[in-house]
Amino acid sequence: MYYTLPNHDEKTLMKLVVHTETDQVLGAHMVGDHAAEIIQGVAIAVKMGATKAQFDATVGIHPSSAEEFVTMR
Repeated sequence: MYYTLPNHDEKTLMKLVVHTETDQVLGAHMVGDHAAEIIQGVAIAVKMGATKAQFDATVGIHPSSAEEFVTMR
């Protein structure tokens, strides 16, 4: 959304690693603008043992690339 709406050419890559049996988020990857700032918040959730369902229940900051971590399917 962050890049699509204003027609920016920049791209961002994001990935969540989720354990299929427990739904626990085991890790995350991000490459792109502001990755260091955004991944810190994700790291806290991962360290606390957050599940994918808890990520899904979180309201994302809109419009930002950070919101993609809580809207991934």
